[in-house]
Amino acid sequence: MSEIAAKYSPKEVENHWYKFWIENNFFHSEPNDKKPYTIVIPPPNVTGVLHMGHMLNNTIQDVLIRRARMLGYNACWVPGTDHASIATEAKVVNKLKEEGISKFDIGREKFLEHAWEWTNKHGGIILEQLKKLGCSCDWERTKFTLDDDLYDSVIKCFVDLYNRGYIYKGHKMINWDPEAKTNISDEEVIHKEQNGKLFFLRYKIAGENKYVVVATTRPETIFGDSAICINPQDERYSFLKGKKVIIPICGREIPVIEDEYVDIEFGTGVLKITPAHDVNDYNLGKKHKLQTIDIFNDDATLNELGLNYKGKDRFTVRKEIVKELKDLDLLEKEEEHINKVGTSERTGAVIEPKISIQWFMKMKDFAEPALKTVLDDELKLYPDKFKNTYKHWLEDIHDWNISRQLWWGHRIPAYYYGKGENEYVVAETIEAALTLAQQKIPSLVLEDLKQEEDVLDTWFSSWLWPISVFNGINEPENKEINYYYPTQDLVTGPDIIFFWVARMVMAGYAFRNERPFSNVYFTGIVRDKQRRKMSKQLGNSPDPLDLIETYGADGVRVGVLLSSSAGNDLMFDEDLCTQGRNFANKIWNSFRLVKSWDVDHTKKSPAESLEAISWIKNKIAQIIHQINQDFDKYRISDALMSIYKLIWDDYCSWYLEVIKPTYGESIDAETYQQTVSILEDLLKLLHPYMPFLTEEIWQNLNERKTQESLIVSEYPVATDFDISCIINFETTKEIVTSIRNFRSGKGISPKDSVELYIKTSYKLQNTNSIKKLANISTIHTYDTLEIPVFSFLVGKDEFSIPFAESLDLEAEKEKLKEEIKYFQGFLKSVNAKLNNEKFVTSAPEKVVEMERKKQSDTLEKIKILETKLKNL
Repeated sequence: MSEIAAKYSPKEVENHWYKFWIENNFFHSEPNDKKPYTIVIPPPNVTGVLHMGHMLNNTIQDVLIRRARMLGYNACWVPGTDHASIATEAKVVNKLKEEGISKFDIGREKFLEHAWEWTNKHGGIILEQLKKLGCSCDWERTKFTLDDDLYDSVIKCFVDLYNRGYIYKGHKMINWDPEAKTNISDEEVIHKEQNGKLFFLRYKIAGENKYVVVATTRPETIFGDSAICINPQDERYSFLKGKKVIIPICGREIPVIEDEYVDIEFGTGVLKITPAHDVNDYNLGKKHKLQTIDIFNDDATLNELGLNYKGKDRFTVRKEIVKELKDLDLLEKEEEHINKVGTSERTGAVIEPKISIQWFMKMKDFAEPALKTVLDDELKLYPDKFKNTYKHWLEDIHDWNISRQLWWGHRIPAYYYGKGENEYVVAETIEAALTLAQQKIPSLVLEDLKQEEDVLDTWFSSWLWPISVFNGINEPENKEINYYYPTQDLVTGPDIIFFWVARMVMAGYAFRNERPFSNVYFTGIVRDKQRRKMSKQLGNSPDPLDLIETYGADGVRVGVLLSSSAGNDLMFDEDLCTQGRNFANKIWNSFRLVKSWDVDHTKKSPAESLEAISWIKNKIAQIIHQINQDFDKYRISDALMSIYKLIWDDYCSWYLEVIKPTYGESIDAETYQQTVSILEDLLKLLHPYMPFLTEEIWQNLNERKTQESLIVSEYPVATDFDISCIINFETTKEIVTSIRNFRSGKGISPKDSVELYIKTSYKLQNTNSIKKLANISTIHTYDTLEIPVFSFLVGKDEFSIPFAESLDLEAEKEKLKEEIKYFQGFLKSVNAKLNNEKFVTSAPEKVVEMERKKQSDTLEKIKILETKLKNL
């Protein structure tokens, strides 16, 4: 075997083993006789690049899939990307704009050519970056939401739901994104608190030399006013009943209406009603049969109804109209005002309410089974605090606005054959649409049909993802969908619990009558040390690829998981990656140490090695049980921490120290082989978290042939363990640590052996390990000692080491007095509790018992210390 490198080099190792795994097809899955374990990736946008949220999410998925693979499941992790209608179209539109081209000038077909060109160039970047992280996805199964089979799935789904009466076309108020120039659903609107102003405008009463003051946050919308409204119970404005007022600047007369909706306490108690640009005004407008006047163009500039403000942006108009109102003495006053403003989740633009004809989907029937499966714990959410969030949304579900005024996406399969908005048919193909349309107008030909221009909401394809990646919509009984579906685990962020998770559950019941997965693990948000969400805009998010370059993929994976529990935000600090890298180096150095030993096949195993082997095997068995429990409860980070401590503390710091041969000597064959076997189990436990490092050590450990890969080795099985053996060795650690502290405090070299006296009620275990680790020449037991000694307690047992001749006895007496004083103070506080009748009678029995135990233990310690002081 070639010489083992002195320093672990992640870059060389990672490239080598990832290529090896791919070449040996270890990531690929096909249906077979094994039990499947399936994860579908939350498909990142094709516009995206790897960020810290992706790092966290995909590391967790890879840990789950690698462990399942080692547990003997047929593990299948399906990767893919989402076409991201709004984001991708915006990228392509901007690219064309830089070239002086408008999408409307070149038309739909040519625009889509540019969109595909952009997607083919940029769309796979994030998946290639995931490979750098070590993600063991089945890359042969990579899917894209606009792949032909997935496209067909979406169209088939739409037609089916339409025919079942769940999809309809309606005239409603929607959320208009003036930057993307499309409507978006309620769930895609982010409401943000903003500092604004409340403007008090004067509306002149028609035919009178009086005016009424109306408060508004949006003076630019006065051109769309259809009425002003008062509360019929508001006596202040009874004189306005039945009258009309004149809108400032535009001079149009509008009626005064009455409705109890008006809050008498807000503003002036008078509302301007603008049905085209406010959802509440729209409802009032319908109720009172008011005119709906749309004053905005699609880009939120004012149209011709805005008079001299035509063509100007709404926020520019707001500033300018306030100035004009002041000049005309039609502005009473303005006040600072905080209000919630709806913004687009995709573009950040302020949403403009707009009346529009759109496609909608009725959701109530689908919500019922999706809610029941979570409330009945058939589908489990981790952490379960998100149950209430999920429940709240599904109980208050609204019809889903599924159409978007875009070209990039799944084009709605509705075909118009007449001039009216309602003269259309819905079909999977234009030929099928023609057949349906001819039933109404027999003379129609293909050229008479015109397809709907709108595409479907991106989430309308994503909600089918666990089904469509296995072609389960197009071929409901195909071999793959019946084998891999339902999937097992979904790992995602709680921010898309509405957009995606709940809708996938609804789709599962709508199209396969079962849930799409068994468990949903919600990650937290990755934040910086100041608790700010990491983002490009704030500049507080490190480039994940730079982190991998610096710390190695394994170091980064450990770093992001060390402080990441389900549903809780991760306070990311680059020091965590340093800790991950240091852990990798620690393991590498321990491996080099083991490989450096000469093996003597004639040598008998020393007693201390037998003690250490027995302990570490039992400890590993205990930790395997704990790890399995953690994974059952999706405590992924807790499991990592257990492995981390097992390797760093127990294996490296204690086990190897016990069995390590004296310098210049060889190790016996039995201890060596046991150590190799123990290390193999540790590598298996660690592999899901640190795949590259563990594979490198595994392949070198016994100079294996590379076909025997760790990635497909068998995960350690949880076996019975002897808890007393583990407890005894914990006592051994305490004794050794106390002796080492004594040596350090008294200036005794670790190389100088000392004698150990023990006053104990039980037979001391692991005496050979104690002798070796603490350099003890002889261990004696005693009842009383005639010589001056330094004593310490481990539990209730007293351990003593003879004083050196140079020891300062007076100083030792003072230390003992300080210890006695400390324990007397502690005893006083315990006694105060136990002498308090209220505490003893009302506190839980276990708490009282604990205090009594503290009392007896402290009394015993004081007694021992006083005896030691007396002896001195």
